[in-house]
Amino acid sequence: MSRAVAILGATGLVGGTTVKILESRGFPLDELRLLASERSAHRTIPFRGRDVAVRPVADDAFSGVDLALFATAAGARVVDNSSAFRLEPDVPLVVPEVNGALLDARPPLVANGNCVAIPLTLVLHALSSLGRLERVTVASYQSVSGAGQEALDELERGIRGGLDGPPPVRADGRPAFAYNVLPHIDRFDAEGWTGEERKIVNETRRMLSRPDLMITPTSVRVPVRVGHSAAVVAGFDRAVDPAAARAAWASAPGVRVVDEPSRERYPTPLEVTGQDDVLVGRVRRDSQDTKQLVFFFASDNLRKGAALNAVQIAERLAGVTAGAR
Repeated sequence: MSRAVAILGATGLVGGTTVKILESRGFPLDELRLLASERSAHRTIPFRGRDVAVRPVADDAFSGVDLALFATAAGARVVDNSSAFRLEPDVPLVVPEVNGALLDARPPLVANGNCVAIPLTLVLHALSSLGRLERVTVASYQSVSGAGQEALDELERGIRGGLDGPPPVRADGRPAFAYNVLPHIDRFDAEGWTGEERKIVNETRRMLSRPDLMITPTSVRVPVRVGHSAAVVAGFDRAVDPAAARAAWASAPGVRVVDEPSRERYPTPLEVTGQDDVLVGRVRRDSQDTKQLVFFFASDNLRKGAALNAVQIAERLAGVTAGAR
């Protein structure tokens, strides 16, 4: 069967990663249509041994397309990476390893989640056998690539500029990314929460089918190129055993335990960059409350936090498995 796949925003960080993942996983397609703004339309992107031209978005850009990634288009099944539809009740918000059964109905539009909510949902879902999850406190340490290519360029400029003096502020006058930690991602609301923190709460609840779950996040931008990390305290209705948690994660798809602190082996952004799995470690029980499990995870925000999760959704919609050609 002939299959045409379109990627909107193909020249961006997530779009470029999506192209690489489609190739590495052998996603079956006959035509790859790469779409971007007029400014990027002159570029080509390598795919399966040939250079594919990037096309500007036009009225007929999605004509004949079977599956669109990060776009909305009539006539195509769509996996949308934006936050526009994530809380719409009729649009499934999916992590395939957790609630992939929602895709069996072949919905025309599927939302791809937030880059922290996806790995957080994955690691929490894997612990469901330990007891009922009652509360989650999470501090996320998010790389600059989560803010896009221009932000990465600002980080590089700041690193170079800070070698011989104070790192320069960003071009718009806001605090530097380089040599800095910023507890500010997205806009602040009237109650002092950021948009990113609200996304983590709302999307994690929805993907876990736990609208009652208490989640308290703090989102922080750190001077790292790629890879989001998080320190998590998960509270259960009974005492939890760290060994049981490690065993649950070891058998969970998409999760890899890296937990040998005495050998300095624990999840880090550098190690997880380019990896599909979410790495989890620093696992221990709260010293004052045996019902609370404390751990740390790291995830490639451009892969499982965005492009890989979208491709996995596309694979299930298309009825193919990784490696199929």
